Amino acid sequence: MNVATAAAIRGGLGAQDLAAIGCQIMLCNTYHLHLRPGEGTVRALGGLRGFTGWQGITLTDSGGFQVFSLAALRKISEQGVRFNSHIDGRRLFIGPEESMKIQSALGSTIAMAFDECVENPGPRPEEGQQPFIKAESTIHLTESEFSRYEYARLSCERTTRWLIRCKDEMARLNALPDTLNKEQLLFGINQGCTFDDLRVRHMKEIAALELDGYAIGGLAVGEPKEVMYRIIAAVEPHMPRDKPRYLMGVGTPGNILEAVRLGIDLFDCVMPSRNARHGHLYTGEGIINLNNAKYARDPQPIDPACDCTVCQNHSRAYLRHLLKAGETLALRLCVLHNLYFYNSLMEKIRASLEEGRFAEFYRANAERLDGRI
Repeated sequence: MNVATAAAIRGGLGAQDLAAIGCQIMLCNTYHLHLRPGEGTVRALGGLRGFTGWQGITLTDSGGFQVFSLAALRKISEQGVRFNSHIDGRRLFIGPEESMKIQSALGSTIAMAFDECVENPGPRPEEGQQPFIKAESTIHLTESEFSRYEYARLSCERTTRWLIRCKDEMARLNALPDTLNKEQLLFGINQGCTFDDLRVRHMKEIAALELDGYAIGGLAVGEPKEVMYRIIAAVEPHMPRDKPRYLMGVGTPGNILEAVRLGIDLFDCVMPSRNARHGHLYTGEGIINLNNAKYARDPQPIDPACDCTVCQNHSRAYLRHLLKAGETLALRLCVLHNLYFYNSLMEKIRASLEEGRFAEFYRANAERLDGRI
């Protein structure tokens, strides 16, 4: 999925560009669109499709990641989360029902359940929080680790309660006569920090709710990639076999290949566009940094094997010049290439799966694609 947080790809790409580079799903963010322009404006203009011009599938994140990323500006309670806007400081409240109402007004194809994304390995409980007796499964943890475990456990339980409220609210909204998308799908999110037993327990609980899809959240937020892979491997056997499996916020091409090997179907990440804006571009042989002086007179395209419009028409030397000159065209062209590379990679992964040669494709590319050249 290509990340259009505020209904646009940073770097100057629009809906027509996404169609041209093979994007399947555009992802937008509930929290950010609630702040501006407001879901009422988006709904009045026909939802995300009418507002952005993108006619494909859309997915809206719930605002749960902002519970993590805006930790200094929020307060969590059983009802939901109170934020101070990162734009102007005004107070706002988002809980499960509010998140579902916003996403319904946006008219996305897929709505994510509202959850708490917790830092890894989990924060200490807030002062005055009720102490808990150590469960048998946690007796090996130190006192510091145990307090983090208990916070993660409490957060998982609350996230499950929030998920049930999301499901109930979506059912109510989809039954209303004026709902924009009465077939909106709901994906639940697995949490539990880096504690295997919490992750597995939580996945079993949310799988029983028979949702439209399931995501693994709260990873790729600072933990080593080996830990992330361990958690995926622990959770995957308990994810419904006939529902989409989504790994949120991941990642590098190598991360994607490894996660596909472990059973994941769906990904999103700001990495390809963010890295592109800084001159870090993906190729079939690894990553190049256009800021390096060696590319100042390099006549080659970014990737000689790539057939994107950027590689067909521009040299590394020209793109490096645009970056150094601060031209906005540099951002557009670099982002266009990186997103094309990611969408093309996913096409190649799907083809290798359909043709029964994914293991070969994995061995040939898993380490090379994340290397620096």
